[in-house]
Amino acid sequence: MEKLKENTSIDLAPVDLSGHENIEIFGAREHNLKNIDTVIPRNKLVVITGISGSGKSSLAFDTIYAEGQRRYMESFSAYARSFIGDMERPDVDKINGLSPVISIEQKTTSRNPRSTVGTLTEIYDFLRLLFARTGVAYSYLTGKAMIRQSEDQIVDHLIQNFDKQKLILLAPVVKGRKGHYRELFVQIRKMGFTKVRVDGVVMDMVPKMQVDRYKTHDIEIVVDRIIAEVEDRYRIAQSVKTALSHGKGVMVVRDEETNVHHFSKYLMDPETGLSYDEPAPNNFSFNSPYGACQTCNGLGQIEEISKANVIPDKSISISRGGIAPLGEYRDIWIFKKIDAILKRYKVNLSTPIEKIPEEVLDVILYGDDVPVAVSSKKYPGTEWSTKFEGIIKFLEKQKDEGTEKTKRWIEDFMSIKTCPSCDGARLKKESLHFKIADTNISQLARMDITQLSNWFVGVEDRMTEKQRQIAPEILKEIRKRIGFLLDVGLDYLTLNRPLRTLSGGEAQRIRLATQIGTQLVGVLYIMDEPSIGLHQRDNVKLINALKNLRDIGNTIIVVEHDKDMMLASDHIIDIGPGAGRHGGQIVAAGSPEKFLDEGGITADYLKGQRSIEVPKKRRAGNGNQIVLKGAEGNNLQNVTLKLPLGKMVCVTGVSGSGKSTLIHDTLFPILNQHFFRSRKNPLAYKSIDGLNNVDKVIEVDQSPIGRTPRSNPATYTGVFSDIRTLFTELPEAKIRGYKAGRFSFNVKGGRCETCEGAGMKLIEMDFLPNVHVPCETCKGKRYNRETLEVRFKGKSISDVLDMTVEQAVEFFEHQPKILRKIKTLNDVGLGYISLGQHATTLSGGEAQRVKLATELSKKDTGQTLYILDEPTTGLHFKDIQHLLDVLNRLVDKGNSVLVIEHNLDVIKVSDHIIDLGPEGGNGGGIIVAEGAPEKVAKSTKGYTAKFLKEELS
Repeated sequence: MEKLKENTSIDLAPVDLSGHENIEIFGAREHNLKNIDTVIPRNKLVVITGISGSGKSSLAFDTIYAEGQRRYMESFSAYARSFIGDMERPDVDKINGLSPVISIEQKTTSRNPRSTVGTLTEIYDFLRLLFARTGVAYSYLTGKAMIRQSEDQIVDHLIQNFDKQKLILLAPVVKGRKGHYRELFVQIRKMGFTKVRVDGVVMDMVPKMQVDRYKTHDIEIVVDRIIAEVEDRYRIAQSVKTALSHGKGVMVVRDEETNVHHFSKYLMDPETGLSYDEPAPNNFSFNSPYGACQTCNGLGQIEEISKANVIPDKSISISRGGIAPLGEYRDIWIFKKIDAILKRYKVNLSTPIEKIPEEVLDVILYGDDVPVAVSSKKYPGTEWSTKFEGIIKFLEKQKDEGTEKTKRWIEDFMSIKTCPSCDGARLKKESLHFKIADTNISQLARMDITQLSNWFVGVEDRMTEKQRQIAPEILKEIRKRIGFLLDVGLDYLTLNRPLRTLSGGEAQRIRLATQIGTQLVGVLYIMDEPSIGLHQRDNVKLINALKNLRDIGNTIIVVEHDKDMMLASDHIIDIGPGAGRHGGQIVAAGSPEKFLDEGGITADYLKGQRSIEVPKKRRAGNGNQIVLKGAEGNNLQNVTLKLPLGKMVCVTGVSGSGKSTLIHDTLFPILNQHFFRSRKNPLAYKSIDGLNNVDKVIEVDQSPIGRTPRSNPATYTGVFSDIRTLFTELPEAKIRGYKAGRFSFNVKGGRCETCEGAGMKLIEMDFLPNVHVPCETCKGKRYNRETLEVRFKGKSISDVLDMTVEQAVEFFEHQPKILRKIKTLNDVGLGYISLGQHATTLSGGEAQRVKLATELSKKDTGQTLYILDEPTTGLHFKDIQHLLDVLNRLVDKGNSVLVIEHNLDVIKVSDHIIDLGPEGGNGGGIIVAEGAPEKVAKSTKGYTAKFLKEELS
């Protein structure tokens, strides 16, 4: 009996319908994986970790995800596959228990300025529907609510409000347009009407009637003249129907005192006669011509030729190149014209621009109607008198009509500014005057997610009865999606935030929120470091969101280095032991408890047996600082930044607190303009002091190093140019007359023409995946036989590209120019990658370190400011130590390093912390704590102090 009870008990855990308890992988050999076998439990949260380049992504994305995608494609018919194309089979013997796979990667979703957080999450789509169905229209002329009336309501209104008065019913057919309208008058006569009202005057219809074609006219048909009485209701109703028919839903009534009253079946302002189209969802879309602002086409910004860019330095004269598009003085027509204009105002080409009156500059830049006389060179004694168009007017014309080369040149003089028509709201003014609870759709799109969530709390109480009946389903969908964004720690974003401005981690978490919303079951989700850019405070939210996704019956595989994520997982797989050729093996696998017992580098860091040491003494700096006052861009609240120099400074704070706004969008553009005359304008600030304390600024951001297989670490760092130059100096190359181009695989001459320098050939198979095979001519070496015969120390140019960075450091030890660049690649922990490795196969962390190495290989002056944005992206604990060693070396030489970072291992070893907060979005934008890590850890403000205190203790 007891046994029977046991067998009939109900288990409420999600049931795996696949029949497999695990995903079993046999013989994975993709990239650097060394024929590995592993088992991944289903319906669990699994973390794949290991040092950078060890093969984590090769297992998760290039093996498991690629095979899942390939099997999905196999389900299509052969006919369909011939159009779509098949995917290449990953190099693996067998995978059992694989579910449908969804990959959520770091790559930012879209570079299109029209893609926003609102459009990706579909919240904005539901808002458009909500406003189209329940929005209340207001007139943009009077601000009063607009009304729509049926024919019966109009008739009742006339009888009640104009009792016994004589009225003229008019049907508007032309409103504010030019033309003679001869054909229209003929048409009106044929319909049987005898009178029209033209520009407020009632006239009899006469043959060949027309109006002045060059003036703007209002024309209405006189439909009927009535006395508003109940007895005449039938006649009034018929006349109203006729007037609305000819006026396309709009009619006008003139009373005895010649006052005009407007009526419409559609939305209309009764005072002014202004009418709107019936609202539809596309009226609220900035991607539709029905809703987009016509000035900026729905972008919220316009490009215009800026006076400041045309005249960058007012202290010099026109003859010395004061007007940038013209350059320095030459004996040409345009300078003679400008000289003639200046003489009219008693100044000349040698006068500094700052001393030329503003009205004279306006004539030079925008032109005027006064003819300018210039002496003819061809016909001495003759003068040509023509109007001067103006420099900016000419550039604007060329921007529309010029060649592509001219248009690119003109871009140098353009700047972006907020659209003056919509003030950045992106929509037509009609769309912005539909409101719910006194709020329009643009105001909602500008709120951060927390404010938006609060606005929707109890919104039904601020709605009318009719709105409450229509809105429930739409509100339910909006609230659900807002909740998912809050769950993954994105409460500081706004709906109108363009996707291209998001970090990889933010874009990934938005897609995660969207996937949670789909509530799919039995799916395998693979994610690539979703915790990037997330403060420790929000880590818990992300982990809970992933656990919720797991608990409804999905398997989650996360490639991750985050300590909290590993310890919260159900299963950890550590790949290593080294990177590149030294990795590709499973070092340890199991539950977090078992994993810690098995040991290994990762386990040692998790247990605290290895750690990144806190320095015994913090650097004092060089005593100088840069002071940025009054920064007010985005959510910054009049921030004053004091940046000490000669130190490693860390800018911290919760996501959305204003770190990127302060550093990337304000400080860096100021420095870039100062040192390199950059065109990008900083966000609003009052003043900056101390720029003379640094002589160069270098920013290392997270963008990829190249999007094609032809880009590689050697070409990006510039070392390949030096290697090619070295090969041209060899005796064999000189005898043959080879130049540097001979050793390039991108141009004709030295490359293999069969594969055009790619080393591989693509074989297209109709019903099978396309196959990449080594080129049969060059055998994958990229170059032709003659080029490969030139050798340095027994190695050809192809052999050099196949070397790892470690091997290249030894090989080029007596070539200082080449060695300096390759050694920095080795110093940042990239010794395992080959010089010619395709850029597309580099991980995010590797690509960023290649960029860092490129900058580090340049000669520093000891007064350089380096700005890095989350350099620990994709880095294992051991790699972070490598990175810190490089950064510390830079600071020890007298340079300054400014790092935006959430990783506590970097924060705790910095010399100075600037913590922004306390919250994200509008709740942030203030410096809550600054100073040495020990001082910040004692702070009671912000969230960083609490976590830093634990780390330091």
